[in-house]
Amino acid sequence: MGDSLVDVGEVTLFVRELGRRSEKPSLVVIHGGPDIGHGYLVPGFEPLARDHHVVMFDFRGCGRSSRGLPDDELQPEYVVQDTHRLIDNLGLGQVDLLGFSTGGRAAMQFVDKHPEQVRRLVLASTTAYTDGARYLPDWDEYHRRQKLEDEAHGALRNSTLFVWDLDLAPAYLDLLNSLGPDLGDWSEERAIQGLMHPWCPGDPEQILRDLGKPILILHGEKDMGFPVQLAHRLHAAVPNTHLTVIPNTAHMCHFENPELWSNHIRHFLND
Repeated sequence: MGDSLVDVGEVTLFVRELGRRSEKPSLVVIHGGPDIGHGYLVPGFEPLARDHHVVMFDFRGCGRSSRGLPDDELQPEYVVQDTHRLIDNLGLGQVDLLGFSTGGRAAMQFVDKHPEQVRRLVLASTTAYTDGARYLPDWDEYHRRQKLEDEAHGALRNSTLFVWDLDLAPAYLDLLNSLGPDLGDWSEERAIQGLMHPWCPGDPEQILRDLGKPILILHGEKDMGFPVQLAHRLHAAVPNTHLTVIPNTAHMCHFENPELWSNHIRHFLND
């Protein structure tokens, strides 16, 4: 296994494979962002790769995949198209699919368009909803933690939104800083201006009900980007879901507790 460049037609994707192929379905990972590649997720999948084949890739316009594309070709539906073609081009057959954060919404669009390609679905640190403001985090607590973090480590760029254990904040930022070329071309300004298409244009609850396959909702208890109430809401709305909340972790729970995080995925995929 290892790193490769895979031509999926219109673009070339940088692909990282962890572990070895076996009779088990491969786990294909759709990262979040979308303005950063997959590298920040690697710590969470290294433990799983001891006995699973994991396929990670950079979105078009991110990291070491094709860059410098026209704005109109940096849209969520192209991420879904590229994932579909990547699975075919690698000859993976039916896969297990994991979508992290924004990638979770892309995964919902994927199973709507290509349900036959997916055996099981993991929705990690993500949300099916666009009205999450009703579950606003405790901003007094957020600002208190940010002040403590700044005093302890120097201004660490909002890492309190991502990790709950402040002692891990420097290591998390070291990881981000080590990624370098993982940063991408996707524009937050275009999204704010309404020029970005929806990551999941359909009704996510209905899409997941219609899928009718096992779904794991994996969430950090202290996630301040997508509060855990959103995970409970989706679990209540979709009968074929299993909800696992990892205590005392935030949005990057895969980084804060990678062994526990990966073990929950392993047990779900092997069940």
